[in-house]
Amino acid sequence: MDVRVTSRIVEIFYNGLRIGSHPLLTGYHGQYRTVDEHMPPKHRKNSEWNAERFISWAQTMGSNIAEVIRSVLAGCKVEQQGYRTCMGILKMSDKYGVERLEAACARALGYTPHPTYRNISAILKSGQDKVSSPKTVKSNAASERHSFVRGAKYYGGNNHAE
Repeated sequence: MDVRVTSRIVEIFYNGLRIGSHPLLTGYHGQYRTVDEHMPPKHRKNSEWNAERFISWAQTMGSNIAEVIRSVLAGCKVEQQGYRTCMGILKMSDKYGVERLEAACARALGYTPHPTYRNISAILKSGQDKVSSPKTVKSNAASERHSFVRGAKYYGGNNHAE
């Protein structure tokens, strides 16, 4: 293969014959364009997917699941890089059920704003999604009376009246 690059075009040659020609993209670094016909069949199948489709699917399952999917897609430089992760997360509902997946996503979002497949998988495998989250203890006069603060008497201070 030989490649010829000019200021406006990229050409690919095989045994002296031009097999591809693409205009160069200008704008910003890392910009790309994909021609579906040049992709392997396995990758071509994934070109049917897009972020809106994953988010819409997740939204039908639950708001926390949709939030995790949005986070996964936002964390990728190239949106398509997050599709397999999104598919994996959404397919966890086949094994664990939608309710458990929603609870696991809620718990994962409580730990980090950018949960990963591994985070959610670990929560589901360990059953943490089934455990209710700990309630916060409200401060009141009774709990302050039994706090760990020691008074002057403990330290030998005899100057205070009891």
